Amino acid sequence: MAKVFYEEDANLENLTDKTVAIIGYGSQGHAHALNLKENGVQVVVGLHPESSSREKAEQAGLQVENVSEATQKADLVMILVPDTVQAKLYKESIEPNLIEGNTLMFAHGFNIHFEQIVPAEFVDVSMIAPKSPGHRLRELFQEGVGVPALLAVHQDYTGKAMENALAYARGLGCTRAGVILTTFKEETETDLFGEQAVLCGGVSTLIKKGFQTLVDAGYQPEIAYFECLHELKLIVDLIYEGGLSYMRYSVSDTAEYGDYARGPQVLDESVDENMKRVLKDVQSGDFAREWIRENEEGLPQMTRYREEDAGLLVEKVGRQLREMMQSRSSSKEGGELSPSVSG
Repeated sequence: MAKVFYEEDANLENLTDKTVAIIGYGSQGHAHALNLKENGVQVVVGLHPESSSREKAEQAGLQVENVSEATQKADLVMILVPDTVQAKLYKESIEPNLIEGNTLMFAHGFNIHFEQIVPAEFVDVSMIAPKSPGHRLRELFQEGVGVPALLAVHQDYTGKAMENALAYARGLGCTRAGVILTTFKEETETDLFGEQAVLCGGVSTLIKKGFQTLVDAGYQPEIAYFECLHELKLIVDLIYEGGLSYMRYSVSDTAEYGDYARGPQVLDESVDENMKRVLKDVQSGDFAREWIRENEEGLPQMTRYREEDAGLLVEKVGRQLREMMQSRSSSKEGGELSPSVSG
């Protein structure tokens, strides 16, 4: 069983008299900074002088400094800028300003695991990775609950890396839901695999192929959109609430039987081998090297992928239907939502 930490395992007083630098103020950055601040932690936000987020952070009552200055003021430095810019930013603005006993923190293990960042030996290196987008982390914190998180310690110079990471997690509100102990390796590899094989790559490819199969068979694109994309949220919400069994309990018997009898025909044994190849690319570092090279070359493949998918019929039809539903919804008194289509 995984080791899980809760409120009673974390002492927020471990951050008393400490300053936390939040580097970046995007989806995760704003949530971390505001949650910690509202829990009484001294926070400084590190941004480039020309950052468009500077004004938003200042308006939220946060102290904002350049990244170098924020690092100099901090005892704990949480890096929350995109993976692809972390190594350069660390080398130029963070590493020269770290002192003995500082804590270097991450919300994703990519740069440490794949050695794009090799931290100094005289700092603690840990990870608190909330398992939600930053806006959801913020919303649930404000509601008095929290989202689960993962915790890992890569380097424990002071002997206090774990207790400080747990204090940070409590400051975010994550110990209300549970913080699971992991490693940088496990978090990085499972996160990349999940994104590629299931959450993003797998789901979006399944939607596109299902939609096109119906359209090629002569069905209206609008009907195909509802059946293969729009209703997916209904199913995912049921799974999120109670797992696969609750989803199957909630749908019709016809849908449940089709799940059992036809799902494995669509995603047959060949998918197992394909997923193993994807995982192998993650584990070997091949994907990381490919992604780093793609960024160094100016994102040529990413640009092509985006352009190709933006022109897909499922996207065009979806935009039209969403505009229609939003227009219809906003015209109703009290902002009543238009009904969802359900099979």
